[in-house]
Amino acid sequence: MASKYLATLTKQEYDKLTGKLLHIQSNNCFICCEIIDLDLHDTNIDHITPLANRGKDSEENFAVTHASCNKSKQDSDLRISRVLATLKKIQKETSDKDNNKSASLEDVLKYFGGSLYSFKYKIENNKFSYSFPDINDNKVYYSEIFEDCLSKEKTVFLNLPIEYLFHDQLINPRGINNSISLLVKEFFKGNPQLHISLARIKDDKVMIFDGQHKAVAQLLLNNRKLLLRLFLKPDVDRLTETNTNAGSVLRQIAFDKSIMRQLNNTLYFERIKRYQVEHNLSNDDFDFSEQQLVDWFKGERVNIRKYIVDSLKHSITNSPENKLKDYIDFIGKAKELPLSYSAFEKTFLSQFLDSKLILTTSIGYKTDEGNNPRELEINQLVKLLNIIADIIYIGKFNPDIGVTRIEQKLIDKKDANITDEHLIAYRISKEEIIHNWLQYLKNVVENYFNNTGKIFAKNKLFQTPFDDQLWLNLERFVRNLIELPLWKDRSMASTIFSGKNNYDFWKHIFETGKTPDGADVLLKPLNFVEMIRE
Repeated sequence: MASKYLATLTKQEYDKLTGKLLHIQSNNCFICCEIIDLDLHDTNIDHITPLANRGKDSEENFAVTHASCNKSKQDSDLRISRVLATLKKIQKETSDKDNNKSASLEDVLKYFGGSLYSFKYKIENNKFSYSFPDINDNKVYYSEIFEDCLSKEKTVFLNLPIEYLFHDQLINPRGINNSISLLVKEFFKGNPQLHISLARIKDDKVMIFDGQHKAVAQLLLNNRKLLLRLFLKPDVDRLTETNTNAGSVLRQIAFDKSIMRQLNNTLYFERIKRYQVEHNLSNDDFDFSEQQLVDWFKGERVNIRKYIVDSLKHSITNSPENKLKDYIDFIGKAKELPLSYSAFEKTFLSQFLDSKLILTTSIGYKTDEGNNPRELEINQLVKLLNIIADIIYIGKFNPDIGVTRIEQKLIDKKDANITDEHLIAYRISKEEIIHNWLQYLKNVVENYFNNTGKIFAKNKLFQTPFDDQLWLNLERFVRNLIELPLWKDRSMASTIFSGKNNYDFWKHIFETGKTPDGADVLLKPLNFVEMIRE
């Protein structure tokens, strides 16, 4: 809503008000808190509290901002915009520092001076006592210990300074999602927090594992203490499983698939430890199979199978050597990266891994020889992903250009900054297209094994060692694939690539060279034997 007060000011009066407000603001933009230099920056005067929210149209309700900050502000209330601008700064710093990593509670705590000290406490006569000497608060506080009737877990309810709080990456590895802005607005109104954060003590540190977004919203609104429920000596396996079920079976929170894989990976290794303990095995004795795990935990057979497969998917996707993961959008709705995690899973992981395969050989089988089936599967799939990353994406796909409206920009002739290499990488990454060219890549492997007389099982393809020649064949296939003219043909933006097509549409193109309605796309059908020739 426009200001009638500002509309009455002359330019000289407006400039004088700008100077007065800047002096009050220490020459900093009200939103981003960075310096305003009137010789370098355009500025705006705006209402701090919007008129629509009963803010006054007078000097005490005005602030100066960079014109660019005001234009891109995330809320009409400048105070909320400032809070969200702080979060955006934290997210950018985290991404720049750690290779596009999403910010989490850990990053926000550290930004505001949290996560510094171990927590000093003791338990006597069902009383929990504690103190904060590291921040010069030597008072001894007491809290009653409560025992849950069903789980028998013991907890206390505490209001703890952020200097003693840490993020539990084991149980809750999620980053911050877009819902945080809604929480900030809700708490800013003074509406109460209906679900407090949950934490546990690990190595004398208070680790928050649930209610991360609520904790972040409070931190952004300058809370220096957080109210939480602290579990005392909990069953971590059970907490992890409960937190996982909340995001899957119970649907209380929306865990994305990559986080589910990570949590199930944790649960898988917890089950391995339990099996070792219950069979009096040392922690380095893996002389038992995946099938034995499934059989031992009888009441959890379905879950154990899922844990095994998800652990495998997690190990491949998050391998430190996996170069392709830099081009996968793990959070969702990102506009900078070519592959969504969902597409990656439905194509690469689904086609090359058998989700029903549970091995009967011991988990440690042939590890010393470097031929352990699961390790081979992981390492060889990561190597294939790296070949694809090197040839298609690295140095070619530009995240600054991203994936937003690429085809429309081609149609509108606003594509001067879109290189052929970027266009190729973008188009070849569509889920329905990847699904089909990976079928040919799989044929390259199977054909090689057949021609060399190797015995192999189709559901264990990557558990068979690949020869150097086979790796060369795979590399040649990918190189020849990106050289196909259709990927950089900009005239196809309004036809072949104008919308999302199904798997069968591209299957027909690769098999015939034409669309289902007869339009020419390829010079001839795709032939995987020809595609591995130099």
